Amino acid sequence: MAGLDKRVYSYEEALEGLASGMTVLAGGFGLCGIPENLIARIRALGVRDLTVVSNNCGVDGFGLGVLLEDRQIRKMIASYVGENALFEQQLLSGELEVELTPQGTLAEKLRAGGAGIPAFFTATGVGTPVAEGKEVREFDGRQYLMERAITGDFAIVKGWKADHFGNVVYRHTAQNFNPLVASAGRITVVEVEEIVAPGELDPAHIHTPAIFVDRVIQAAFEKRIEKRTLKA
Repeated sequence: MAGLDKRVYSYEEALEGLASGMTVLAGGFGLCGIPENLIARIRALGVRDLTVVSNNCGVDGFGLGVLLEDRQIRKMIASYVGENALFEQQLLSGELEVELTPQGTLAEKLRAGGAGIPAFFTATGVGTPVAEGKEVREFDGRQYLMERAITGDFAIVKGWKADHFGNVVYRHTAQNFNPLVASAGRITVVEVEEIVAPGELDPAHIHTPAIFVDRVIQAAFEKRIEKRTLKA
C-alpha cells in the first residue's frame, strides 16, 4: 500500500518537474478555493513564460495576481478579468496574451480534457468574436461552435480533505473549478486543509477520485473575503 501513498511533505516535492513554458491549470473562483500556497511556490521558483488556465487571475497582490506581478505568465486563458487591475493593464497594453472564454465553455473545455474528449460543439459564442477562426456546424437547425478541450502539464488544486491515496473532498463552493482542473492535468497536485487515513472518507462524498491525483500536501490557508465596493 506504500506505493499508493501520494502524500508529499514539502512544496519542492509537490511541484517537482514544473518548468518554464509549461501550461498550468489552477482551480478556484476569485479568492474562493484557490491553491494559494502552490501559487506562492510557483512564484518562488521563478518559472516564466507560463500559460495559465483559470476562471480568472486572482486580485492584485494575491492568488494568481502575484504571478502577473513578476511577469511569469505569458498567456492567460480565463473567463473574465475580475477585480485585478494589473491583469486589465497587461491585457490592454498587449503585454499579456489573453484568451477570454465564456465561463461555461471554459468549464466544459476542462471537463472534456479530463474525460479524454478532444473537442465538442456549443452554441455559446456563435455570431460573436468568440467564434472567429472556429469551425461552425449546424445541428437540428441551430449553429454551434467547435471548441477544443484543455489539458495542462500541471494542475494545482485546493481541496478540503484528502486521504493518503489522493481521494479528495471539497468544501461547499470551493468545488467550483477544482474538480474539473484536477482531472485535466498531466500531473495533478492538491493542497488540502486536512489529510486523513484511508477509510475515513465516505466514498459517497468523494468529489475527485485518487486516480486523477498524483501528489497531496497538507497546508495552512489564509481566509480572505472579497468585499463589495460602493461608490457614492
